Parts: sequence; structure tokens; C-alpha cells
Amino acid sequence: MDSPSAVTASGRRTRSTRWALASLSLSMLLSSLGTSIANVGLPTLAQVFNASFQQVQWIVLAYLLAITTLIVSVGRLGDLFGRRRLLLSGIGVFTLASTLCGLAPSLEGLIAARALQGLGAAIMMALTLAFVSETVNKEKTGSAMGLLGTMSAIGTALGPSLGGLLIGGFGWQAMFLISAPLGLLTWLLAVRSLPIDRQPAKRTAFDPLGTLLLALTLGAYTLAMTLGRGHFGALNLALLLAACVGVGLFVSVERRVAAPLIRLAMFRDAQLISSLIMSLLVTSVLMTTLVVGPFYLAQTLGLNAIGVGLVLSVGPLVAALTGVPAGRIADRFGARRMTLVGLITIASGCFLLSVLPSSLGIAGYIAPMVVLTLGYALFQTANNTAVMAGVQPEQRGVVSGLLNLSRNLGLITGASLMGAVFAMTSATVDIPDAQPEAIARGLRMTFTVALGLMGLACLIAVGSRTLITERDQR
Repeated sequence: MDSPSAVTASGRRTRSTRWALASLSLSMLLSSLGTSIANVGLPTLAQVFNASFQQVQWIVLAYLLAITTLIVSVGRLGDLFGRRRLLLSGIGVFTLASTLCGLAPSLEGLIAARALQGLGAAIMMALTLAFVSETVNKEKTGSAMGLLGTMSAIGTALGPSLGGLLIGGFGWQAMFLISAPLGLLTWLLAVRSLPIDRQPAKRTAFDPLGTLLLALTLGAYTLAMTLGRGHFGALNLALLLAACVGVGLFVSVERRVAAPLIRLAMFRDAQLISSLIMSLLVTSVLMTTLVVGPFYLAQTLGLNAIGVGLVLSVGPLVAALTGVPAGRIADRFGARRMTLVGLITIASGCFLLSVLPSSLGIAGYIAPMVVLTLGYALFQTANNTAVMAGVQPEQRGVVSGLLNLSRNLGLITGASLMGAVFAMTSATVDIPDAQPEAIARGLRMTFTVALGLMGLACLIAVGSRTLITERDQR
């Protein structure tokens, strides 16, 4: 039998783990909430600051740009200088920036504060996944990843409705100020519960040139995919070309420097590269539901704004409810196997949407969305678990950043490219004025393309499993 002191020590470790997971969960919740809460306030902010849509969209874009361009770099900084101290700094920056957003006297000040808030969110997103391996036992990694996926889904789903309630009851400032006390609570929990940073064996140099090139490259790609509200003009093309040049320069620099930001040898790992590509494809498809769904629900099924919002909340709600069970399934049956099962489930949802007759109404739309979202929850948890469980401690931050980066790039790419597919297959220039039949046709064709992307992801999953099995047998 265990001695009383051993039982007491075990109980303390369990409580400490729970508090650590609570702080990581709140970090993920807040960073996801920051992504979605501002969108609902754009019309109000346009009136308050007497600005155009193109101007106020930078409130959202500044946050997105900061996360996308910095998430890999801050992950690497965590590996080099200590994840705990950097995560605490990130939570502090996010909390301060949330306060500055609510107190901003001008649109320019609000945009600058949102960029600073995005910096804090990038640190929080990058390091929460990296901390899982340090806070829970390996056999429970999937459950912890599922919990973080659940909190991400809750934050994304809660943003629009919470933002609308806060604006209506307290003014636009409240949708930013709400994150300040929550950020302070998260910081206090993290200080109390997160494990102390281990001293690195030796001080490793940082890669400033590679960091700058990667940030500029990702920034150019993000702007190319988001500027113009779906119209791909000369500026978008120039930015995309700049991003391609940036990739070449970045690879060239990383081959020469002594301490690269990203070790290019990492991309010889079949598990990592396939997981990143699959994550990008899956999140592109997930974004398709947010781009196409509102038009179909409003113009084909005739729902009002409240009805559209309620139906769209079904997907994030399903993801929130299934995240933790999906993690337990991944722990029990194996992460790589469940990754493929998740992809097949997503493909099944895409297939149902591609043959969807509008005569089935709301139920005919919700049922395939539930299938698709169940698959996404299982895929995301299993994929993250498969990658992070095998990463060396000194590389956890940068790999976590790469996983989050692939997700962000997928969302950006999905919004742009799948939105263009929807517009083209609807055979109309102005989507808001399209006929219900055209919108329904566009939805079916867009999800046919999405089904093709999921077929490609399934092939990648099967191919990577084969390569890994052959490697392990040698």
C-alpha cells in the first residue's frame, strides 16, 4: 500500500495539474475569443469613428496579422528562454492590450492596441500546446489536447453572441474590456500552477533575420488573401509574389545560419509535414462553412439574422461538447488512426452537403454540419496529439507554433479561395443579390471541391502512416 505521504504528494500533483490545465484552457479561450468577438462590432465601430468598412476591417485584420506573422517566432523564443516566463508575459500583454482597446480614443489607437493584443494572443496560442507535455502524463495527452480544442471552440462560438450582448448593454468598449479581468485571472492561475522553466543546457542564439523574413512573408500572404473583400486585384497579386520571394529568401537564410528559427531538417519528418498539410486543408474546409453557410441560410432558406446566428452556432457547440471525448478516444485507440477516422468523417459531411437538396430545410443543413464538426473535433485533437507527443522538449514551442500557423493559414486560405469558388459556381457577381437556386447550387459545388480536398488529406494520412510504419520496421 502507498504510504500516507505518497498519497498526499500524488494528490498535490493532481491538483497542480488541474490548475495548470485551467490556466492553459483560459489562455486558449481568451485568444480564441479575441479572434471572433470584434467582428460583430464592426458596424457599430464604423459609426462611432465615422469610418468606412475598409478602415474598420483593420480592427480584425491587425489581430489576425499579429498572430499569423509572430506565432512561430514566439514559440521558438519560448524554447530558448523559457516557456513559463514568456507565457506569463504574453498573458500580461494581452490583458494590458485589452484595456487599451476599450480606452482607445481613435480608430488608429484601437487598431494599434488590437495588434498588441494579437501579439499576446500569439504567445498564448503557441505555448499552450507546448505546455501540455510538461503538465500531464503522456497517456493523457489526447484528453488535454481535447480540452484545449474545446476551449478554442467555445471562445470562437461565444465571441459574436457575447460581443453583441456587451455592445447592446454597455457600449462597444465592453467587448474589449471583458478580457481584462479574465486575463488577470488567467495570469494569477498561471503564476501559481505552471511548472518552473528548466535552465537550458546552453544558451542558443536567436535568428533575427529569419524571424523578420518569416514575419514579412506571412504578412504579405495574409494581406494578399484578405484585402479586397474577395476581389483579387493587382495589389493582391503583388503581395502574393512578394510572399513567394520571401519563402525563397527564408529558406536560403535558414540553410546558412548557425541557429535557425526553423530547422529545415524538421520537414523531413513525414509525421510533421503531413500533419501540417492536413491541418491546413481541414481548416480551409471548416472556413468554408462560415463563408458559404450564412448566404445559404439567409437567401435560400429565408432565415433572419437571429436564425442564421443560431444555426451557425451549432458547429462550434458540437466541437465544444465533443473535444474532451475526442481526446479520450485518441488516447485509447491511437492518435494516428483517429486522425484518419476524423478526416473520413469530415469528408462524409462534405459529401452530404454536396448533394444537399434545399427542400430538406434547416434540418438538412444541420445534420451534415454536425457530422462535419464531429470529424473536425476528432481530427484536430488526434492530429495535435500525434505531433506533440513525439516532439523533443527543446522543439515543442516552435512545433506548436507551426501547428497553429497551419490552422491560421488554412482559415485565411479557405475564406479567400473557397469564397471565390462559391462566387464562381453561383454564377453571379453580387452574391447578396443572387437567386436562392443559385446560392444552393454554389453551396453544393463548393462542398464538392471541399470533398476533393478531404480526399487529398485522406491520401496524405494513409501515405504518412505507411512511411512511418516502414521506418519503424527498419
